[in-house]
Amino acid sequence: MVVRCMHGVALLPCVLVIWSSAAFIVSYIFAVLEGHVVSFVPYISDTGTCIPESGLFGFMISVTAMLGAATMYARYKVNQAQNLRIPFLSYFFNLASLLIGILGCIGMGIVASFQETSVTTVHDVGALLTFICGVAYIFLQSIITIKACPQWSNKETCYVRMTISVISIIAIFPMIICASYDGMKLYHCEIGVEPSPYHQASAVCEWIVAFGFVTFFLTYIKEFQAVTLKISTEIHDDF
Repeated sequence: MVVRCMHGVALLPCVLVIWSSAAFIVSYIFAVLEGHVVSFVPYISDTGTCIPESGLFGFMISVTAMLGAATMYARYKVNQAQNLRIPFLSYFFNLASLLIGILGCIGMGIVASFQETSVTTVHDVGALLTFICGVAYIFLQSIITIKACPQWSNKETCYVRMTISVISIIAIFPMIICASYDGMKLYHCEIGVEPSPYHQASAVCEWIVAFGFVTFFLTYIKEFQAVTLKISTEIHDDF
């Protein structure tokens, strides 16, 4: 798998999937072992609120945001190149998908930079931006994949991506609604203190959406194996 991921630019989504998964899981393990959160499905942000895991969480999520933006741009260029050979997609549709995805990555950067208990409002805005734009991005990319079939994609990929998108769309509504009822409270591991049902439902949905993103980018790996991106450098004598 690692060797195959080295073909083309497939290494980019491969690293993104591995790094983002590690960011979520490692922070969760640290937070649980330190007794900072309940072990049963805390909010992802809760796992990166307290020291020492807060520094690790912020760093890994920031890198995830940059890798995500790079992968989205690579996907944009792939769609653009394919569309030049066999037209199937509007330029503005492709661009809108990229911009929405980049907004989601900016939201992720905000989540990493502003901790939940320090600047709550800014953190929550970043989280909403991340999840709403992220879900919109994968849904638009699923539509693009369907439009590209059968020239540049296959039915299996279309089904997988659209299924992930639909599940993420379904999950994001109870995630937001239950969080608004619960008030996005941080629950520590204290005797007699248990998360409310709203908290647990919202947190479960948040993890579903988060790993929906991870799984979606996993489907890029095979497609990116046939792609090479080049950076062109020009030196101007005028300067």
